[in-house]
Amino acid sequence: MDTPIDATALRALQAPIKESYRASPDAAIITLKAHGEIDEAKIACKVETGRAMMEAGLHPATGGSGAELCSGDMLLEALVACAGVTLKAVATALEIKLSKGLVRAEGDLDFRGTLGVAKDAPVGFKAIRLTFDVESDAPQDKLDSLLKLTERYCVVFQTLNVKPELTAVLKNSA
Repeated sequence: MDTPIDATALRALQAPIKESYRASPDAAIITLKAHGEIDEAKIACKVETGRAMMEAGLHPATGGSGAELCSGDMLLEALVACAGVTLKAVATALEIKLSKGLVRAEGDLDFRGTLGVAKDAPVGFKAIRLTFDVESDAPQDKLDSLLKLTERYCVVFQTLNVKPELTAVLKNSA
């Protein structure tokens, strides 16, 4: 079992990193990458996660079999993972003991949009709800701060909340 990390250990771990970013702001700009390969035989994309190769396909509501992962589910899973890690890191930094914590994300999609059935139906999530169920003896004002700081520092939450500049390029290598 891993040894729990406390606020002092977290600060000690992050202090030299923060200092290097203060001294050289460009060092903090990191490009994360994802890689996938289109399946030739079926409507699917194999995505390398760093731990395993995952296969994403159509959601059953758009004609998929349900055997492959749905990218919408993967987006919510990324939000849950990032928010959970951020919540735990912020709780540790604020010395808020969490005896239990569950993170859930739910999102509403109107599949008429992605299937081109109704031009007024949006493509993508209309709403996403992120819920934390925690057990803690901390006072409510500290828990309120925990939520506020988790929202502020969660990369996936903020990426969804404040639309980044997006570009798409199609390269034909034939």
